[in-house]
Amino acid sequence: MEFYPRSLVRLIKHLSKLPGIGEKTAARLALYILRSSDEAARALSASILEVKEKIRFCSECFGLSETAPCRICLNKNRDHTIVCVVEQPSDLAALEKSGAFRGVYHVLHGALSPMNGIGPENLRIKELIERVTNGEIKEVALATNTGVEGEATASYLAQILKQYPVRVTRIATGVPMGGDLKYLDEVTLKRAMERRETFV
Repeated sequence: MEFYPRSLVRLIKHLSKLPGIGEKTAARLALYILRSSDEAARALSASILEVKEKIRFCSECFGLSETAPCRICLNKNRDHTIVCVVEQPSDLAALEKSGAFRGVYHVLHGALSPMNGIGPENLRIKELIERVTNGEIKEVALATNTGVEGEATASYLAQILKQYPVRVTRIATGVPMGGDLKYLDEVTLKRAMERRETFV
């Protein structure tokens, strides 16, 4: 990359640190930004800074929000007796887009993965138990991904929640084994949420 000016090389290096972006794609993006108008480049820069300054975790569900609590948790038209547990904010967004769920959420920010050093203490499990203990929750719908780690997380949560007077359900058929919610189409997600079953 010696043939590029230093400032462009720096931009390419920063862009290549983004997930899924290799050096070639980073170079293409950097050149696109270079060709963009000054106004477009400033708008991109400002939006990155704004996200870093304004976005925080919701104080109740731990989804992404500019307010605490978030607009979903504050919405009185949602069913606050049903909590859907997901791994990541992107999974919450996928379910919201499907329109299949009208309750509230709880974002764990990961899944159990002993091989990667991620145990229950690294996830928002304690906060989920506090919500179940203190709130009006009647059902916890486990919508973790259907891979090995997601299934292990769902099983772990089901075991813990047995001691509380809540119905524990698991996202139903329609989600393929090993599939991530954020990559599924809206119809599949809707069917899976509508057919959730009691988790044994």
